[in-house]
Amino acid sequence: MKTMYDVIRRPIRTEKSTDLEEANGQVVFEVDRKANKVEIRQAVERLFGVTVIQVNTMNRKGKPKRFGRLLGKRSDTKKAIVTLAEGSKIEFFEGA
Repeated sequence: MKTMYDVIRRPIRTEKSTDLEEANGQVVFEVDRKANKVEIRQAVERLFGVTVIQVNTMNRKGKPKRFGRLLGKRSDTKKAIVTLAEGSKIEFFEGA
């Protein structure tokens, strides 16, 4: 059985995700590749104490990369864009 800490891997903090958060109240997370939308919704609501309206997911294929003489590949990941209810907010960096 997966715990909420297994479902949510880490928040993705990029320029595009910051714009989504400011404009639409959406937060972006990297999640477990086998997690479904219901599990992601429950994990975010329990971890952060917010109300989730919608969850959109996308699978990202890992890019082929060169490590010296060897050819390798970055890991495949799954990304979730979580839309929060009006007035709900997640503070990642409160002291900054």
